[in-house]
Amino acid sequence: MTLSDRGGYVLCEDVFKIYKIADLEVVALRGLDLDVTQGEIVAIVGASGSGKSTLLNILAGYDSPSAGKVSVGGRDLLTMTAKQVEEYRRDDVGFIWQQTSRNMFPYLTSVENVALPMMLTNTSSRERRRMAEELLELVGLGHRKDHTPEKLSGGEQQRVAIAIALANKPPLLLADEPTGELDDATAAEILDLFGTVNQEMNTTILIVTHDPDIAYKVGRVVMIRDGKMSTEIRRKVTYRRLTGEAETDQLLEEFILVDGSGRVQIPREVLEELSIGDRARLTIEDGKVTIVPDE
Repeated sequence: MTLSDRGGYVLCEDVFKIYKIADLEVVALRGLDLDVTQGEIVAIVGASGSGKSTLLNILAGYDSPSAGKVSVGGRDLLTMTAKQVEEYRRDDVGFIWQQTSRNMFPYLTSVENVALPMMLTNTSSRERRRMAEELLELVGLGHRKDHTPEKLSGGEQQRVAIAIALANKPPLLLADEPTGELDDATAAEILDLFGTVNQEMNTTILIVTHDPDIAYKVGRVVMIRDGKMSTEIRRKVTYRRLTGEAETDQLLEEFILVDGSGRVQIPREVLEELSIGDRARLTIEDGKVTIVPDE
């Protein structure tokens, strides 16, 4: 079965991204697969340089892959025209940067910042104001609607950033380290807010994070290593909603991922422990696959 057969809302199949810097080629993504259902919240975790931000930029329409297939909500991101990409960014996806200053114009008030993306639509100025105020109420900042960014705390600025990203009611929300510059208490509030947005608007949310406890807060975590999805962590019990509080009493299950080409990533520490080099023997017995060093 290929990813295109699975019917997910976000689908990536065998995606490569190669950057050319001077005479060097840097491979950011190496045959990455991803399948996210509509209304799901997925956390993407990986070391710096693993390809997390590259993936988000591709899904946001800011960049395009060198090879592979990418679709969001049935839209093929590789075949869209420049006009269609513009419409996609406006209507289908919201993006939240880690640096709060990148999300807001410093000379506009909160409500003006939230209303700004709506100016790209046919919405009247009165309606833009009303919808912007509703979004600020949703993120708990209705009382700060007339404040400019320098009068807001870091957490309040990030709340406004979420409202801005939701201005045109996109079905997909991408967040690149949205709590990276916040203290633990404020970060928990922001994750709680993501949970509220997901519940009330059925927004599909992908969060790139370094939070070590994220597996106890979301229902699914995908680990990216060397430009490919390597492992996945899920809760054993039914997941209810994203929360800023780590439910450390929950049992977790970790799986290695099999991509559309049948490839799996075996963690380096496992290979070293088993003394497996560039070759290994694979056997199948009683429905189990065994990999042993080549002697």
